[in-house]
Amino acid sequence: MKEIVVIHDYLVSEAVVGDWEGDEEIVAERINEIYHTVYDLAEEDIAPEVLEQLLSLVWDTWIGQEALAEIESEDIYDWCRHMLENREQYLAEQN
Repeated sequence: MKEIVVIHDYLVSEAVVGDWEGDEEIVAERINEIYHTVYDLAEEDIAPEVLEQLLSLVWDTWIGQEALAEIESEDIYDWCRHMLENREQYLAEQN
């Protein structure tokens, strides 16, 4: 069911990430990598509304984090896996 969710609706450009003192392109790439990783790791039969809620959490969780410009792909993968495995906790915190 995840194919119903259009990942491109969530992807961002450097123009929307705000001022990162010259690192806007890197920050946009990292945010987009997080979106893609969440989408890729989500099970095929995930409820579309749950996947949409999880994808919405990415921006809220990461855009204010100073480490975003320097985070490594393996750390992104670990965070995304943790979020998917503990989705009830993340979604409860969102509400």
